[in-house]
Amino acid sequence: MGESSRHRQDVPDPSWLSSVRARLAADRADTLARSAALSRDFDGIVAANALIAVDDEHDPEGGTTAFERAHVAGLMAQAREHLEELDRALERLEQGQYGRCEGCGRMIPPERLEIRPAATTCVTCAQGGRRRRRPLA
Repeated sequence: MGESSRHRQDVPDPSWLSSVRARLAADRADTLARSAALSRDFDGIVAANALIAVDDEHDPEGGTTAFERAHVAGLMAQAREHLEELDRALERLEQGQYGRCEGCGRMIPPERLEIRPAATTCVTCAQGGRRRRRPLA
């Protein structure tokens, strides 16, 4: 089986690109909304902490509050990272490079892009390239 049969052709279908653009834009809007909600949650946690004693060591709720604050901060960071990935995908789409693997230059299979629309590499490159044979001892 040749390489061309494993990867879709080099020129993506315009209707497919249009649906990808719409999907990325919708995902971006959802991520922005989630980020805003998380930011409000974080601000609420910080404001609630300001009203109570800051003695986490002796406050039975202190550990829970600290965990909650850290958890929401982590979710906010994930949302920001996802937003950056989506923005890069939209940029690649506008430049005509969307769907092309940044590792090997081949087209990323549409099945991978369906699952991970912001993917920048094919599965092989994402796994670190082709497996090397171990030398015989």
